[in-house]
Amino acid sequence: MEQKIKRRGLLVGLGAAAAAIVAVKVTASPQKSMNDVIVASEPEGDGYRLTEHVKKYYRTTTI
Repeated sequence: MEQKIKRRGLLVGLGAAAAAIVAVKVTASPQKSMNDVIVASEPEGDGYRLTEHVKKYYRTTTI
């Protein structure tokens, strides 16, 4: 019975340590301001673009 109690204590301790590590990682990450966020612009070149025409096609193909 004492072996089960020790094992449970170890598992509870590991879970608490993992939660603490995750909390530290989340709070330590740098916060981005709205000025740092770069808005994606239209890609250069003749490649694929999601235009209204293409969106209309995709809407018509849904079942």
